[in-house]
Order: sequence, then C-alpha cells, then structure tokens
Amino acid sequence: MRDAFRKFAGNVSRWAGSPGAFAIAFLILIIWGITGPLFKFSDSWQLVINTGTTIVTFLMVFLIQNTQNRETRAINLKLDELLRAIRTARNDMIDMENVSDEELEKIEDQFRDLTKRVRKKNGQHQPSRK
Repeated sequence: MRDAFRKFAGNVSRWAGSPGAFAIAFLILIIWGITGPLFKFSDSWQLVINTGTTIVTFLMVFLIQNTQNRETRAINLKLDELLRAIRTARNDMIDMENVSDEELEKIEDQFRDLTKRVRKKNGQHQPSRK
C-alpha cells in the first residue's frame, strides 16, 4: 500500500504543478464566477467553491508533503554519499538533518566565519545581515 500511495502522491503532485492543472482550476473559477448571477450570488453558490477548495487543499497537503519528504530523504542520502566519498570532506556532516537546532546553528556559524575569512582574503565586500 505504501508503494501505491507513493506512486499516486508523486503523480498527483507532478500533475498539480502542471500548466494543465492550473488551467483547469482557473476554468473552474471562471465558470463559478459566471454562474454567480444565475444563482443570485447565493450562500449555496459561495459554499460550492468554499467547500471544493477546502477539500482539494486538505487532500493536496498530504500528497505534496509525502512527495516532498521522499525527495528530501533522497537528496540527503545523495549528499551523504558525496560527503562519504570525498576524502577531504567532513564526514561529521553526514546525517545533519537529525542533529539538534543548536548543533545546526554552531555549524552554520562556522560556515559563516569561513565565508567571512574567504571574502576578506579575496577582498570581497561583506554583505549586511538582515
């Protein structure tokens, strides 16, 4: 069942981000807007679009999140493999997605300091931090 859901979620996510899906959604809104005078802009007329968009949004959150989680895991594994394969890379960077926020901030500070040193060495301007 997991594999079937993965395939389904991937296909729906790809389709939902396509120009065709946007065109269909836009067409539905146009038709809904045009029918407003026919239904005298009634509460039921408004409820149709509100209910439809709520249901679609609710379901899409789960499908897109599933696809995004899978893609993130795959990217992290690929990066871990690159770190492992490069002799001069810091292997302690492997599996960074599972360290605490404090540890991430420490490493981010190290890279920020490294960037400053490199820019200073190369005579580059330091961008201001917001």
